[in-house]
Amino acid sequence: MDLQFLLDGFAEGLRNMTWLEGIAVFFGIASVFYSIRERIWVYPTGLVSTLIYVWICFEYKLYADMGINAYYFAMSIYGWYVWTHPKENQVVLPVTWLDKRGWLYAVVIFAVSYLLLSQTLTNFTDSDVPYWDSFTTASAFVGMWLMAKKKVENWIFWIITDLVSVPLYFYKGLILTSFQFLFFTVLATIGLFAWIKSAKIYAKA
Repeated sequence: MDLQFLLDGFAEGLRNMTWLEGIAVFFGIASVFYSIRERIWVYPTGLVSTLIYVWICFEYKLYADMGINAYYFAMSIYGWYVWTHPKENQVVLPVTWLDKRGWLYAVVIFAVSYLLLSQTLTNFTDSDVPYWDSFTTASAFVGMWLMAKKKVENWIFWIITDLVSVPLYFYKGLILTSFQFLFFTVLATIGLFAWIKSAKIYAKA
């Protein structure tokens, strides 16, 4: 895959982009930027983007991704509440690391979600990418849950989600969205290092 191929794909994506996809991409990128900076605006911008992607994924038969965007919408409301209601002895909800139990929960949630989704899409839908779709959905499911709890590891799951989503959306013809996830991979990597730094600062406070 050379640079010209990527540039041609991006140009094609811009030509075929609907105004609805453009709005979803804009608010999706804004949401990640706010997340990196631990700003509460991560949630209202995310609500707009995820609601639009529920419809887009339905149109393109990405049923698991449609479900995860509906889940994002609900978790954005939950995360908005959690971030703005820290414990009584806390000014803000601190960034922290998962403990062993937390990692166990994360792995179990991922595995169970993947198995259930892949079987459901394979047996009960006309999806042509049931395993890819299920993998990105299960990974993002965990990532969103961890982000709401301000866990550093949320970025690890987002990086995995984004890397697999790039070829998935490219294959489905959503070229601009594919490039969005490529950009998200870079942002998630930046976010990981930023939250590692924040976790160290909160631990010393």
